[in-house]
Amino acid sequence: MKEPGIAVKAFIINENDELLLIKRRESDSNAAGAWEIPGGRLNSGENPFEGLKRETKEETELDIEILNPLNIQYFTKDDKQKITMLIFLCKPLSNSIKLSEEHTEYIWADLDQALSKIHEGFHQEIKIYKNNFIK
Repeated sequence: MKEPGIAVKAFIINENDELLLIKRRESDSNAAGAWEIPGGRLNSGENPFEGLKRETKEETELDIEILNPLNIQYFTKDDKQKITMLIFLCKPLSNSIKLSEEHTEYIWADLDQALSKIHEGFHQEIKIYKNNFIK
């Protein structure tokens, strides 16, 4: 059995309360064509904050400021690997996005639009944000 994986995700909200969504390639072996938020697996022993900044930069060329922890998810993937996912509320430090080859599109979506697009595994984070951070 594989070691448990630790993943980090950036819930990036701009000044208009829009969430950055990125779309996986249709040919991706994992969640092909799904809309998600930036992030990925940490390297062994990697600082989660540095890992999140690294993953976000690799996937979007975007520098971020990490504001608050938003949620923790724990689940078992189809291949039986157990994943602990740390989701952080972030803000972008620029508006310039350039996607990696892993993704084909991005949008800044208002939260209702984001709920209709993003993988349902991230609906809880949208609800947490709406209930705790929007005035």
